[in-house]
Amino acid sequence: MLRGFSLAARWRSFRFAGRGLRTLLTSQHNAWIHALATLLVVAAGLGLGVERQEWLALILAMMAVWTAEALNTALEFLSDAASAEFHPLIEKAKDVAAGAVLICALGALLVGALVFVPHVW
Repeated sequence: MLRGFSLAARWRSFRFAGRGLRTLLTSQHNAWIHALATLLVVAAGLGLGVERQEWLALILAMMAVWTAEALNTALEFLSDAASAEFHPLIEKAKDVAAGAVLICALGALLVGALVFVPHVW
């Protein structure tokens, strides 16, 4: 059954999302690397005066990496809850999810290069 709209329920949803981001940042070492990279990209963008369109590309690239990392972490937590014992399909699922993060990170690196190299060159 679908309930009506409630500001209190929306506020709870934001609190849950914030709790999830806190879990991501406190439990995943790779999230720390992404946070450092995000800070460096923002600092470089501000320092080099990148244009609006370049900011859009940088923001989308950073968002893709953070989203992939969050989904990878969620899949790892669910997999660990589903089976404490080793299972080859869980291993494959975790590896594929980690591969998705790598794809996003490499894509973000290329976006960064395309944006920042002309400014530095």
